[in-house]
Amino acid sequence: MEEERTKDNKEKPAAAHPEAGGVTATVVVDEGKHDTPAPAGDKEKHAKTQEERDAEDLRTFKNVIKAEAHEGDSQASQNLSLKKILGGDILNTSFIRNQIGVFLLITVFLVIYIANRYNVQQNLIKIDKLRNELQDVKYKALSSSSELTEKSRESNVLNQLQNNKDSVLKIPNQPPYIIVVPNE
Repeated sequence: MEEERTKDNKEKPAAAHPEAGGVTATVVVDEGKHDTPAPAGDKEKHAKTQEERDAEDLRTFKNVIKAEAHEGDSQASQNLSLKKILGGDILNTSFIRNQIGVFLLITVFLVIYIANRYNVQQNLIKIDKLRNELQDVKYKALSSSSELTEKSRESNVLNQLQNNKDSVLKIPNQPPYIIVVPNE
């Protein structure tokens, strides 16, 4: 009876639904043509075997679908076009799904790279600002030093002493004496 059943079963390919992402499967159809009728007294047994056959058909159908169902990845990679790339069909391929960790790692590195570049640009702006400030301070220190040197010259000091009537200091007419102290 099992041989008759396998003769009557026909494998029919299931039509791939356009939105199913290229999933194909083979469906086993039992047309129910059995030459041996069940005896009259065995109706319960026949009904039970019919239920068992239906359950077995369902299990085999599930197993066939699990075994035969696959995505058409090889066709997608061979017929690669701009429309499929822009439409997102390339993301359905198993290669892309297997490499998702690499893509995430690349994304993390890109974020780190962009953040680092931003930080470096901010530091360069700060360095340029501090360099300009340092140059301004150097110029102010140089101008203050030159003013101090100008004011502390002997000629300027003498002019200020002469202009200031309150001062009792005068320019000496004789050179200074050197006093030598003998060592004892």
